Amino acid sequence: MDYNQTRQYIVNVENRITPAGIVNVYQGAQLLKKIPRFLQNKIIEKNSQKNPYMGFVVEPYSFFMAYEVNEDLVKEFLPENYELIPISLFENSIARKCAILGCFNVKTSVFSGTRFELYLIAKNKKTNLVSWLMCDYESNTINYDPGKGFLSPTLNRCVYTTSYNGEIICNIESKKSKNLINMFIDIKEFNCIELNKKLWIEGNLSIDYSGELDNAGNAPFGLIFDPNEMKCAQLIKNDKVQINKLKFSFIDESMKPFETCCFQYAQHYITTIFPKGHEIKNEIDLENKISDILNE
Repeated sequence: MDYNQTRQYIVNVENRITPAGIVNVYQGAQLLKKIPRFLQNKIIEKNSQKNPYMGFVVEPYSFFMAYEVNEDLVKEFLPENYELIPISLFENSIARKCAILGCFNVKTSVFSGTRFELYLIAKNKKTNLVSWLMCDYESNTINYDPGKGFLSPTLNRCVYTTSYNGEIICNIESKKSKNLINMFIDIKEFNCIELNKKLWIEGNLSIDYSGELDNAGNAPFGLIFDPNEMKCAQLIKNDKVQINKLKFSFIDESMKPFETCCFQYAQHYITTIFPKGHEIKNEIDLENKISDILNE
């Protein structure tokens, strides 16, 4: 994509997100939560047929930490049709079997807030695609999952921000589980290191749920995005990450991330409102899909 197309695409995504739209969805979600999940899914799927896509913007300063794991540690989160594979956040780093913990502020066509997420990185044995398997998440806003329907905010405390001193401040605690994080990340030493395309491009074309979030057999879904927004990110050295408290499912503060990255710019996605598999397999498919959307 040339930069003029990128600008058009960014405007297209941002224009899909309005405060009024978010408020309307939030009010509707309060009603839908009271009916059975299978009816919730039918209503969402029917409504999404008229307008299947929504804008999804991850705001600047999102961070991701990669932890080395083994099959025994994560066996309850690894479906039979997936297998762990060695991979890294950055292109020229040592690949390891890993889980990735991420935190970011996000705005979408249907909600706005903070997300604290845990993924396994695995290969789908059927499609052979590197995939992000969502194991667990916490959020300070409403959520919708095919496997659980509409959910209320899960956090008792949620602080995710930056300071004038060049640091990320993250202090999050769940209402119902033991999940929490209290940390500071020094982001003053800016750099932009090439990312691993297998993880950040191919992986974001195949996203699935695992564990209690299992999506009841629905196909993995993919995001639509400009590949250039996955080109590089800030490499955060270990001595710049201060973790005071951390518990998130099988990850805790006794474990040390082998890589940490920070995106200092916004990332713009389009995705289907109801998770739906599609045929985008690579960067060329992504660029063609974006061209189609811009020409609609």
